Amino acid sequence: MITWHQLLQEGKERLYQANQSDQAALLLLNELCSHRNINLYMVMDEPVNEQVQTDYLEAIHRMEKGEPLGYVLGYENFYGYDFIVNEDVLIPRPETEELTGQVLMLCDDVLEKIEHPVVFDVATGSGAIGITLSLEEPRLDVYASDISQKALEVAYMNNEKLGGRVVFVQGDMLQPFVDRNMHCDVLVCNPPYIPQEEKLDHGVVDYEPNVALFGGEDGLYFYRSVFKNAHKVLNENGIMAFEMGYDQGERLSALAKQYFPEADVQVLQDISQKDRILVVRT
Repeated sequence: MITWHQLLQEGKERLYQANQSDQAALLLLNELCSHRNINLYMVMDEPVNEQVQTDYLEAIHRMEKGEPLGYVLGYENFYGYDFIVNEDVLIPRPETEELTGQVLMLCDDVLEKIEHPVVFDVATGSGAIGITLSLEEPRLDVYASDISQKALEVAYMNNEKLGGRVVFVQGDMLQPFVDRNMHCDVLVCNPPYIPQEEKLDHGVVDYEPNVALFGGEDGLYFYRSVFKNAHKVLNENGIMAFEMGYDQGERLSALAKQYFPEADVQVLQDISQKDRILVVRT
């Protein structure tokens, strides 16, 4: 029978040949071990159970075809929390962690005098931003929206699993809040911002929901939608924070100024020194 070490090496070699990270092979095997209370490093030279071998090689095969690791595992770590993900939601990215961290800093610096700031997480997807905010800063009252009922089902599962306190509403961007005459101090949004004709890696476009990726011809369609309605929901001295494409900072700043000419508009860079976050203080 094949040993754990041999099985791991096969996984690494197959993913390498498929131009995938061979580290994923180790993550996959560790995940299988964790479900069976097995310490991988204690059994490397022992034979592998036939069912484990079958499950592992099936997972490797899925990744060889291009399926993202998060979907194969069924979760993605975000801000230290494991979020359930499937093909109904985008896999949370490190850039979005930076957006979340920025919102937390803004809440500390700007909204410290408000006892319970209200946050709207627009186009929430898996719920990663809103749930993380509610877990990291208990004084925030967080509401989240998404147009996809299937995405909201995933977000609700994550909220229950992680002990979040987010209230979810279904609808297109800000519309469900406008319809309910709700108001917020902070509006955070990671909208679909990829231009419609931009070519993406097959592992993204073939598996992740296109509705959460593409933002119209220039990628700015959903920002316009939010800016158009933001004055209806944003309290005085409110804050908006958006994730954006690395080359959208100048155009998005100009767009924000069109709708909020008196606002303080900032473009912040991510850890790679690329424009990534737009902050608008009204």
